[in-house]
Amino acid sequence: MTDHDADAPVGTPRRRRRRLLPWKPARELTPDQRRRRRLVTRSALAAGVLCTGWLCWSVGQALTYPGRDGVEARLAEWGRDHDLGLVVNQLEDWQYALNPPRVGGRLSAAALAQMRATQGAGPGSAAVPIQAPMPTSITPGLPGEGVWRALVTTHGLPLVQGTYVRPDTEHTSYEAAVAWISASHARFLLHPGFREPGGTFAVPPTIPVGQRTGLIATWNGGFRITDGTSKGGFYLAGRTEAPLRDGAASEVFYRDGSIRIGVWGRDVRMTSDVVGVRQCLTLMVDGGKIASDIDVPYQYGWAYQGKKFVERSGVGVTASGDVVMVVGQALSARTLAELMQHAGAVRAMPLDMNGAWPSFMSYDARANPADPKPTNILDFGEAADRYYTQATRDFVAVYAR
Repeated sequence: MTDHDADAPVGTPRRRRRRLLPWKPARELTPDQRRRRRLVTRSALAAGVLCTGWLCWSVGQALTYPGRDGVEARLAEWGRDHDLGLVVNQLEDWQYALNPPRVGGRLSAAALAQMRATQGAGPGSAAVPIQAPMPTSITPGLPGEGVWRALVTTHGLPLVQGTYVRPDTEHTSYEAAVAWISASHARFLLHPGFREPGGTFAVPPTIPVGQRTGLIATWNGGFRITDGTSKGGFYLAGRTEAPLRDGAASEVFYRDGSIRIGVWGRDVRMTSDVVGVRQCLTLMVDGGKIASDIDVPYQYGWAYQGKKFVERSGVGVTASGDVVMVVGQALSARTLAELMQHAGAVRAMPLDMNGAWPSFMSYDARANPADPKPTNILDFGEAADRYYTQATRDFVAVYAR
């Protein structure tokens, strides 16, 4: 088809107008070409329907698998399971840039009341005293800030204690919760998640009815094993799901129910008494000191995740072998390490981050010893009974001896 250029003077030779797409009208095709076009069109439509159907089925599976994970967490996990980890990380970066944590401000009335409730907690007992107040990053402290109280008392002994602090001088409208557990009066058991690390273990990915008597605490696992972000391995009950790495920060669980935390190959190693190992990155606190690489990019998360002020968790051991565990809002890698150090940790490691995963629950057995009631030490919006159903990711359960 020909036409004059709209801006050309009269008498200018006509030229053929180019089509935007090399697609001839059906009337210009031979019967054989029309048949081929129909075949290609139908094949493309069928492929599109098939891909759309697979995508809907796959995402549907992610949204309906067992457990208490929220929609956002499930979609992020689906992306990482399908090699879209960089995309998920970038989306999280954009979300953080659009909604950074607030600087300044005060704690909510509910958080202040929770903090004040630690006052007058009492001395505990001679065998297990209430811990001395924890040093805080902000002075003067608020009423009850850094003061320990009993979360779980067994036979008169405050085996699990907790306190609340503000994380740093800038993020004063957020709080972190710190838990302490008397290791000599507790047994520690590593549980797998049915998706992380996956596999089949003799230990279930939940705390089922009949195995809850004596339960006093639970806490979350570390970064993902299956995509390598933990930079470490997983071993449980004679099965190695991912190779253990020398130099990795490690929670190590023993046949007698004890736990140790340290560097694999230096502080801890495989012996006949080891029944479980969970590795994640490297120690944040070592010898009572903050790691020299605490601010290094990629060391404690993707790119500059270590410097983001987000929900984080970590666990450590004191010089006497007791366990401290931190979950908090608006924490960087450094402030998480500082909190664990202030709580008395001589060795401490990072665990999982972002709102869906950090958790520490204590359990109240007064109403029903066989089915104690769980309580979140800090509410991230996830159910406190998350480990009473099948857990997506691995976790630690703690029992009174």
